[in-house]
Amino acid sequence: MSPNLVSVGESTERRVLQTQPLFSVLQSLGVPVRKESQCVLSRLHFLERLYLMHWCFRSRSLVLAGLVVLAQTTSAQSGPVSLSSPDQRLTIGFATVAGKESSGTGGKLVYSITFRGKPLLDESALALELDEQPALGSNVQIIESAPGKGSDDYTLVAGKVSDVHDQYNSLLLRTVETGGAKRSLLIEARAYNDGIAFRYVLPAQDAIKALRLKQEDTEFRISTDATTWALELPNYRSSYESEYVKLPVTAFSNQGGVSSSFLIGMPLLMHSPGTAWMTLTEADLEGNPGMYVTNPSGNWAGHWFVSKLSPRLDDPTLAITGSLPHHTAWRVLLVADEPGKLMESTMISDLNSANRIQDTSWIHPGKASWNWWAGDIGPDGKPAYTTKNMEYYVNFAAQSGFPYMLLDAGWADGRDITKLRGNVDVPELVRYAAAKHVKVWIWLYSTSVMEQMKEAFPLYEKWGVAGVKIDFINRDDQDGIKFYYDVAREAAEHHLMVDFHGASKPWGIERTFPNVLSYEAVLGAENSKVARRDSPVDRSVFPFTRMVAGPLDYTPGGFNNVTEDEFVGRDTSPMIMGTRAQQLALYVVFQTPFQMVSDSPQAYSHQPEFQFIHDVPTQWDSMHVLNGEPGEFVTIARSHGKEWYLGSITNWTPRELHVPLDFLDAGRYIAQVYQDGADAGTHPKHVTINRLVVHKGERLTLHLASGGGCAIRFIPENGK
Repeated sequence: MSPNLVSVGESTERRVLQTQPLFSVLQSLGVPVRKESQCVLSRLHFLERLYLMHWCFRSRSLVLAGLVVLAQTTSAQSGPVSLSSPDQRLTIGFATVAGKESSGTGGKLVYSITFRGKPLLDESALALELDEQPALGSNVQIIESAPGKGSDDYTLVAGKVSDVHDQYNSLLLRTVETGGAKRSLLIEARAYNDGIAFRYVLPAQDAIKALRLKQEDTEFRISTDATTWALELPNYRSSYESEYVKLPVTAFSNQGGVSSSFLIGMPLLMHSPGTAWMTLTEADLEGNPGMYVTNPSGNWAGHWFVSKLSPRLDDPTLAITGSLPHHTAWRVLLVADEPGKLMESTMISDLNSANRIQDTSWIHPGKASWNWWAGDIGPDGKPAYTTKNMEYYVNFAAQSGFPYMLLDAGWADGRDITKLRGNVDVPELVRYAAAKHVKVWIWLYSTSVMEQMKEAFPLYEKWGVAGVKIDFINRDDQDGIKFYYDVAREAAEHHLMVDFHGASKPWGIERTFPNVLSYEAVLGAENSKVARRDSPVDRSVFPFTRMVAGPLDYTPGGFNNVTEDEFVGRDTSPMIMGTRAQQLALYVVFQTPFQMVSDSPQAYSHQPEFQFIHDVPTQWDSMHVLNGEPGEFVTIARSHGKEWYLGSITNWTPRELHVPLDFLDAGRYIAQVYQDGADAGTHPKHVTINRLVVHKGERLTLHLASGGGCAIRFIPENGK
């Protein structure tokens, strides 16, 4: 293992779940143990295993209320068990209920969730389909439960915030089948103030020799027919690049009186009016495939979902193979009174493993000039994919103060990413850029990376490449997710940062491997090169949907701004719908540590509003969502050091928004305001630039044109 990486102690985790209860050890030695003593020793073993599991699985602080646990748990706990968030607003309950396969004292394992005393999810089944075995969870008894509490306190190298401090309460359930092989299944749950998470844990046991999981049958029975913003996908081999469609849950089970089925990708935004806003997604996928959901009810009244795991490519009848012990990914339900609060949550990051890169001093967020989106346009206005023309983009990055230039596809010799094609000399470009204090990222085809990363990554380190953009992954089966971790680990060993494109949605790997700076998985600005699918409407949806999961590489910065009627898709010097001020605002609204400056250098030449792109950072200390409605508008403020930045965007509806400046610290600020010009609705390139003196507690009025926006930089007047 590289000295740059930190061990995660997987062998310890496996040993913990394979340990035997103490009374079994004593009996094997011929020591008589009374039944009452067996019960106590069994509970102690359960507590010890829980404590060690938390340290091995997560390496984070955990406080167990040991004596309380002993008082509250029994060797045959048949009643329901509940867990509440620290602020007591969220509660998840677990129970067993009569089911088709239950018998005797056993039942179907279910959970339910309430928010402020109102139901969010009704009793929903928890079960695992194992190959050539009955479903595990359909006939079980809750044997023991152990509550606990903890705190997630850590620093993010690059993220929506710099420091995280999140409290949670936890619960571990042990269930055992009441018949058959008496298989064991654990459920680990956490309740934060902003959401609920749970996962399945399969300990080592004689009844399950090897893990061959066909499907995970986790139900999400929404208490009402909630409105959703859903990402409908064609299959399990996509790049998550589509619109989030606004429909009620029932719309996904029945069309025109006919049963239907849709595959829905995460994250899934839902609104139960009068109750809550929710985001369903997942976290910590290591060793697991991605999860989707479908509405299986088949009738016009069914408002619930069930999980679907991405199948293995080598055997589509299976989702997971391996050995025990094994834990699934966390199933996450973020919950809030307002949709903007979902964006502010760091819970997905919390649920992932701690940073495994010991030395992170070489990881630096930043903006990059980029040759591809504008069509390789050179200083003469003609496209050219040559070393000389790529130096033009390096020069632009240097002049603009950007740390990076991204060289997109075309430099490698076909699929061999260790050889040059001959049109762009990558080592020479890197040397040229280094002399100007710019570093180069390079584009890679994912299949080539799968085959050649062990050879290619050391070569790139030798060349001096800063990072790699890996494209067309288009899979999140178990081995596909393993690829993300393999890339992150191997890249870290060779001091390479990573940007995943053609990718699955984020799930928090950027905490574990902070050299992973961004993901695409969004219907981005590239679509303006060919058609009309990139518009202000979808841009106002993505912050509430896709961005909740993690960094979003939409690639903003298009300066050939046009109205909806004027737009024509074209590959070279693309048009982009909406106003120029909206493109500026997207640098604040869309969070990613690796941000593209997408247009050609000449598009920005002599444009005073380009100053905002020059100034805006890509690394943030805190954030506040000030207002917003999915698909309508949103305003976000982010801080970097003592400065604040604000981005506000709207769909095609012009708006006047009144924004309180309560997020500012005490003292006076200089506000540099870049706002839609008075005629920006018909002349989208027009931007008005003003300077104002403001302070905390004031209220700014923003005038947003159709497809418009506003971007503001707040600088402390005294510089402190």
